[in-house]
Amino acid sequence: MLYYLFRFLEQFNIPGSHLWSYISFRALLALILSLIISAWFGEFFIKWMKRRKIFETQRPVDEDPFGVEKKGVPTMGGIIIIVSLLVPVLLLGRTRNIYLILMVITTVWLGFLGFMDDYIKIFRRHKEGLKGIYKIIGQVSIGFIVGLTLYLSPDVVMRENISAEQTSGLTTTVVKHEVEAHKSLQTTIPFTKHHNLSYSELMSFVGKHKVAAGWIVFVLMTILVVTAVSNGANLNDGMDGMCAGNSAIIGVALGIFAYVSSHIGYASYFDIMYIPHSEELVIFLSAFVGALIGFLWYNAYPAQVFMGDTGSLTIGGIIGVCAVIIHKELMLPILCGIFFVESLSVIIQTQWFKWKKRKGQRVRVFRATPIHDNFRKLDSQLDATSRYLLKNWPHRPFHESKITIRFWITTIILAALTIITLKIR
Repeated sequence: MLYYLFRFLEQFNIPGSHLWSYISFRALLALILSLIISAWFGEFFIKWMKRRKIFETQRPVDEDPFGVEKKGVPTMGGIIIIVSLLVPVLLLGRTRNIYLILMVITTVWLGFLGFMDDYIKIFRRHKEGLKGIYKIIGQVSIGFIVGLTLYLSPDVVMRENISAEQTSGLTTTVVKHEVEAHKSLQTTIPFTKHHNLSYSELMSFVGKHKVAAGWIVFVLMTILVVTAVSNGANLNDGMDGMCAGNSAIIGVALGIFAYVSSHIGYASYFDIMYIPHSEELVIFLSAFVGALIGFLWYNAYPAQVFMGDTGSLTIGGIIGVCAVIIHKELMLPILCGIFFVESLSVIIQTQWFKWKKRKGQRVRVFRATPIHDNFRKLDSQLDATSRYLLKNWPHRPFHESKITIRFWITTIILAALTIITLKIR
């Protein structure tokens, strides 16, 4: 809203009004504003929850092997993140931008889905929360809406990158972009010469219907990405500051991708497609990172508030949808490697245990899953009736804060690797 106000005032030569046309100015302002809102609203929210004794379902005392009591800590802290994110976005963003609209809808949709899950756990005293099938339906639905909107909206276009070799003594490659922006099924794939993969070419075996089939694959890919990343973030939310810190790092990397994708000069340099108007995602992601860092003020070990599914499902959905919009969804297995490993560890643990149980054996692979729990589990906390294939890994449990910091460091490395894949071919 403020963007449109100051752009209107610019015609009257109001000093400083031209600053609002700069993405860097609005992005940094969004970052600062989200931090301030998160810090102020977070304190108010925590006190309000404690006064009404709205706590997370009671945890066993021995859940933290180092004896830190975690009973009576308010949850639904994702509300802090959502409020701190949406207020700067609505104030500073171009609210008519289709990409910004999709991000706001995703935030509200998955925020409500996570809120319902937390509400059932807290107020209905139902430990499992919202049934898994309803969560999946909610995640699939928003993925379908986003994918279909990107297909149908005339505002969603791109200019594909074209490489041409020029010889004048030395052979050089010059990257240019198509003159006209149009609908495209191109996406960025790492470690290849020109980075591009077309979903329509992937479906070339269907002949003249390959474009239609390509869009079907694209919508299905959007659903898969949103669902997978959302669930991965949800699993990663098991230690104080873990999910918020990892997601903030991922948000910075996505912000860089969004910026270079919206700038034709940088898009040419990195040999990626140019996506007009995607610069508004930089505003959104700046507010996203600011909200997460502000939330860490209260969520760092020992946590004063938990984000709950209200936060984790929303965070994962935001990351997934943003990656799809800027056509970087195939780079998420690297960028969100922590989320991927968390999900994979749970799948391996449950499937292996079920397979062995049918043979009359109780065998588990890890000491505990998701994988971050494997590093803090004491021998006394293990199931005495089960055998563990990796019981001696690690040799001793680590403090929760050390595990969290090391996972952050791993995500920083993965984020840097994801960015430099644009130059590794």
